Amino acid sequence: MTTTAVSTYHALTEAEAIGLAAGLFPAGAGLECREIGDGNLNYVYRVSDRASGKGVIIKQALPYAKVVGESWPLTLKRAAIEAEALRKHGEYATGLVPEVYGTDEKLAYTIMEDLSHLTIAREGLIEGKSYPKLSAHIGEYLAQTLFHTSDFALHPFEKKRLAAEFSNPELCKITEDLIFTDPFFDYETNDFEPELRETVEAIWNNDRLKLEAAKLKRSFLTEAEALLHGDLHTGSIFADDNETKVIDPEFAFYGPIGFDVGLFIANLIAQGITRNGDGRGSIVGHIENTWQVFETRFTELWKNEGIEDFKEVPGYRESVLEKIFKDTLGFAGCELIRRTIGLAHVKDLDGIEDAAVRIESKKQALRIGETLILKRSELTSIQDVTALLKEL
Repeated sequence: MTTTAVSTYHALTEAEAIGLAAGLFPAGAGLECREIGDGNLNYVYRVSDRASGKGVIIKQALPYAKVVGESWPLTLKRAAIEAEALRKHGEYATGLVPEVYGTDEKLAYTIMEDLSHLTIAREGLIEGKSYPKLSAHIGEYLAQTLFHTSDFALHPFEKKRLAAEFSNPELCKITEDLIFTDPFFDYETNDFEPELRETVEAIWNNDRLKLEAAKLKRSFLTEAEALLHGDLHTGSIFADDNETKVIDPEFAFYGPIGFDVGLFIANLIAQGITRNGDGRGSIVGHIENTWQVFETRFTELWKNEGIEDFKEVPGYRESVLEKIFKDTLGFAGCELIRRTIGLAHVKDLDGIEDAAVRIESKKQALRIGETLILKRSELTSIQDVTALLKEL
């Protein structure tokens, strides 16, 4: 689809959004538009046909963080990066990302598939839904996107071209600060209840933990292994019992493979902390299955599609997967800590109404986060990780 835009950036009106989407509907269709987004960085509109109910989504980036205002400027390039990441990941993870119908770099919008028949996975999980295919789909998505955009599958010229194309320094800086730096220091961006101060100050004073966080930050800064989603959590996934779609890769860039895997697993752990009995068992199953599907599928792709000259050398694939696993645990630990005491929290924990239970759940998240960072070389299986949840 080709779209035409004026040369000066401005926030779309609902009438403009309808005009941009009109070509995707039958001539004369009665269209309506409403804003549906509640995110921190963008406007999201749904344009739909009143008669059929069918719709499309228009997502427009703002030149600043919506949640803060113009005092926090952001690049509009992230809209183009998001659209191209959806297209690139869609080449390999068929059916697991929304289809992109059109983009405009000057107005920083993307027109894409409407997923309103699905629910945000985080919201559904909080309500107790199980999403039986979630972990299988995400494990597949992770293996397909991360393997096929890595040196294991791409000619080095193509891989380096993509790494340059997806250079995303401004949004990476947000990640560097909010995940890897701020929560480990007494910085004003942090946000936590007074009841957590003693626990938080212990983190700030733990030089061993901060050393390991620094190593993980260094990995994030320097290891351009594959094209990451960059912000893969349960709030960036739409799902129902049979379908899963990964959205919002505006933080996409070339980084360490374990980062995407770790962020998703960390957000499952946060949900698991809030559950008991069979409910927690369901989340444990998702955590284990995510890694198992990823590892199995990555191995199959390595054997069948890998172009690495050393791919048949005994032990090489195993060493690669071992590194990914250890990275996954470390990044998951950082994510758990930042989602508990950093700037951006998760509703799974913040939404616990009983204050005492909420505080204890957050302390558990911090303890698991520390353990994953400090003991990532000792935890050798995904069952070692889920044992941390089972022991709560």
